[in-house]
This record gives sequence, structure tokens and C-alpha cells, in this order.
Amino acid sequence: MDTTIPFAAVVAVIALAMAFNYTNGFHDAANAIATSVSTRALTPRVALAMAAVANLFGAFFGSKVAATIGSGIIAQPEGVDGMWLVVAALVGAIAWNLITWWFGLPSSSSHALIGGLCGAALVAGVAVHWSVVWSKVIIPMVISPVAGLLIGYLVMAGLFWIFRRSNPGRVTRGFRLSQTASAAAMAFGHGLQDAAKTAGVVVLVLNIAGYHNSNVVPIWVLVLSAVVISLGTYAGGWRVMRTLGRRIIDLTPPQGFASETTAASILYVAGLAFGAPISTTHTITAAIMGVGATKRISAVRWSVANNIVGAWFLTFPGAGLVAVATWYLTSVFR
Repeated sequence: MDTTIPFAAVVAVIALAMAFNYTNGFHDAANAIATSVSTRALTPRVALAMAAVANLFGAFFGSKVAATIGSGIIAQPEGVDGMWLVVAALVGAIAWNLITWWFGLPSSSSHALIGGLCGAALVAGVAVHWSVVWSKVIIPMVISPVAGLLIGYLVMAGLFWIFRRSNPGRVTRGFRLSQTASAAAMAFGHGLQDAAKTAGVVVLVLNIAGYHNSNVVPIWVLVLSAVVISLGTYAGGWRVMRTLGRRIIDLTPPQGFASETTAASILYVAGLAFGAPISTTHTITAAIMGVGATKRISAVRWSVANNIVGAWFLTFPGAGLVAVATWYLTSVFR
């Protein structure tokens, strides 16, 4: 055990990780429920409560994602400098979450965290596992939105064909009920992906301090991460929710169901099969665009979509630069 690191310092860094986790919850709550709320399938508070519970359960299935974040992105740093590296990374991720939340942009908390870790590692002289970043972050960052766009389009086109002779009012009512299940599935996927990412950071902190010596996530870490992200989810992210639910396209219940089902499926495959920490935000946003394009291309407000995509590209370097600045500003404490 590294006795140079006080137990109080370990607790403080874990608390900072939970602060990021909380911002992740209210920033990305819209990912799971914006479509259900905008189509009036669920009331906002009921949707948030449901999403919080589903997030809680989803977190227990994200061990592969946690391992990728905890040991796959950067080499394990050591000692006090290692703890400050994690602090800088978390500050970068939190700052980016708050900035994009303020402007109502559904950017990726996942990429903010990974960008923060990479930026802090580079300035601290710690190796970044670029092969893992490329295979499990960059490539999925490109593939998941493209998959969301294409699969969302195909799913919605399939629904149009299946229900082409059905009564429109009855179909709308049926899909409004079905959205309860699809929104819960999306929230479960968010917990599987995003709560697990914070759990991976906590494992990294415990390994640096010598209180843990493996990539296995202790059960109390999963519980803590799941509970905090659920509380953040219940707090809600109304600014981002308006962007996803109404500003990209005016969604109908069948469109909401199709986009949520598409995004949830992609999250499950990425997290459970490959341990890839993909962005729930990118995936659901792209699925909404794909679903909306089946009506007509002009139905999607592409100017809003352009702003969102711009935020996507800025997230990784933006959070990384804040982490670099934090590393230098905290140098007086090392």
C-alpha cells in the first residue's frame, strides 16, 4: 500500500469522481427519456424515476466497460502525481459537462472523461494506450452514430411498412405505451455504459493508492456509482432534454420507440460484447436523426444537428485541454 497517499485524499478523489458521475446523470438523463417525454408517452418525473431505476440496474452489467476505463486507456500512474492526474482528468470532464449542459448541447460525458484522462496523462508523462483508444474509443465513436443513423432509418421504415394499413390513432396509442419499455431499455444501457465508466475511474484511484490490486470492480464501487448516477438522472437535464426531444425533430411515439430501441441495442452490443465505452449521447442523437429522415430529409433540423456534431468533435480535445490546465494549476500542491 502506498502510505504516501493519505486515506482522506483517496476519499476526496473518489468524491470528485462521484461529482462527475452526478453531472453525467443529469447531463445524459435526456438520452434515455427525452423522446418519451416529448411524445408525451411519460410525464417528466415518471420518466426520470424510471430512468434512475434502470440506470441503477444497468450499472451492474458494465464490468467490461469499467475495465477499459480503469486500465485500458492509460498506463497506471503512481503515487501522489497519479492521484493529481486523476483529479485533472475529472475536472476536465466535469467542466466540459457543465459547459455543454449550459448551452443545451448533448455532448458525450464518456468522451469528456476519456479526453480528460488522455490530456492529463500526456502532460504528466504517463503513457496513453493509443491502440486501445483507437480500437475502443475512436472507431466506435465513428461507427456508433453511423449505425444509429442507418439502423434507426431502417427500423422506422420497417414500422411504416408493418403498420401501413393500421389505424393511425390506435398505432400511436400502442407505441406510446411501448415507449415505456424502450425508454427503460435505453436507460439500462446508459447505466451499463456510463455508471461503469466512473466505477473504472474509482478502481484506478484505488489501485494507485494501494487499496486494490486488480481490474475487478468491487461491489461497493458499482453500488456507489449506480446510486450516484441515478440521483443525477433523477435531478434531470432539462436543457439537453429539450434539444434531443424537440429541437432536432418533432417526434411521434412510433419514432420515439424506433430511436430508443435502436440506440439501446447498439449500447448493449458495444458494452456487453466488446467492452467499448461508446457515447450514449452520440448513439441516441444519430438514431433520432435516422428515424426523422424517413419522413423527409428536411424534417430533421440539420442546423441544430450541425451544432451537436461540432460539440462532439470538440469534446475530446476540449476536456483534455481543461485537464492540462488543471494539472499545471495544481502543481503548487505537488
